[in-house]
Amino acid sequence: LNMKKPSGRRIPLSVIAVFFALTFPLTPAHAQVKPGDRITAKNAEQVRALVSPGTFIAVAKGMEMNIVAPSRINWPPPFQDATEKYSSQVRLAPDHRDLIGYVAGQPFPILDPNDPYVATKIMWNQYFKPIATDDADLRFFECQVAKQNPGAEQALMTLTEVGHLAAYSDLGRTEVEPLPVDPDFKISGIWGRAAAYPTLAPAEDRGSGAIRYRYWDGNRGDDAWAFLAGTRRVRRVNEVIMSSSPGLSTWDADHAGGFGAKPQEYNFKYLGDKNMLACAHAQNSPAQPCKTDGGATACDDDWEMRHLYVVEVTPRPERIQGILQSKTIVYVDGEGWFNPYVDSYDQKGELWKTQIYLNTYRDRPVPDAKIAVYPFKREFIVAASSIDVQSGVSTTCYLPGPDTPERECWYINMGAVDKSFFTTEALTKAGH
Repeated sequence: LNMKKPSGRRIPLSVIAVFFALTFPLTPAHAQVKPGDRITAKNAEQVRALVSPGTFIAVAKGMEMNIVAPSRINWPPPFQDATEKYSSQVRLAPDHRDLIGYVAGQPFPILDPNDPYVATKIMWNQYFKPIATDDADLRFFECQVAKQNPGAEQALMTLTEVGHLAAYSDLGRTEVEPLPVDPDFKISGIWGRAAAYPTLAPAEDRGSGAIRYRYWDGNRGDDAWAFLAGTRRVRRVNEVIMSSSPGLSTWDADHAGGFGAKPQEYNFKYLGDKNMLACAHAQNSPAQPCKTDGGATACDDDWEMRHLYVVEVTPRPERIQGILQSKTIVYVDGEGWFNPYVDSYDQKGELWKTQIYLNTYRDRPVPDAKIAVYPFKREFIVAASSIDVQSGVSTTCYLPGPDTPERECWYINMGAVDKSFFTTEALTKAGH
């Protein structure tokens, strides 16, 4: 990061990244698709080696793809600036798990595949990804539960609508004051806050919700609280439940947005990098339920070849017990740093769940946005499916939902929520 040209000018970080991308050895991937191809259940075998095992099952059962030429995703300029300013001072702690010197931006913009801790650095990069650094408020998103049914029209089992899925970061801030760290961080030690409330539908769950705090101290587990419509009371939630117990049917909190469990509680193993398919520039917003798999996923949309890192994640038994997953395979886009898919395996080592994310890149979440409009392009997730591949039940969340009153849905780094939104008092008040 301190490389100089003969003139003394700093070489832009993007140039260095391109150099290392070219010299980073790629795992061979014999592409069996080309732009213009359409992938259906009938020719799903063409993409078996180009997607995760769980995603391949979804395609084989009717999730259709349009193959397009790949195009670039650039970081938001404030995130790029923060990376260039602060990343040179970041390093792993002596335990090779915690971060030292992190302020904002991407912690490790240059990766060495021969580094014994490259997997840990990749995962820290995907925790501090450019999609939303300061705050986010996803409004009126809906989640539809359906069973995979190849060749069939949608047949909903249940529908859930939640008023807000929100997050607030106390450090790593790049666009909204206070920058780059909230002063409260030194007092509370809270790294980030998340909330999902109030539930609007179904009626029997109306008012329910939850909040969660994550601490920078690697030895301190997350705190979480839930307000349940049935009891009308707030109760503390065990941290293990956030990863193993169903939330919205097949979803759990640690996979809402990609792999998001507390990093110090897991071991990471680098499995390599590979050119694979991902939905990075989705065209449909709102996304639409597939007409060819019973509405279990969202399709059809554009998929392109992307450079992905692959990391195996296993729980550390000395830190956390009771996790139902024996391992999780995380796929990370090396440019946009989103998870196109994540596969989890049960205690028998058999594939259990897969999460599939449809990402897009534009200056607004929907074409007719009036408020959520940005001065540069940024990433948005337009749909995400969590599929129990053993039962065939899938929960697909739409951002925005096809029928919700708030079509803009995504409010990223706009100060739409502050710390007061992430309190048990606010949770209880909304629930009543």
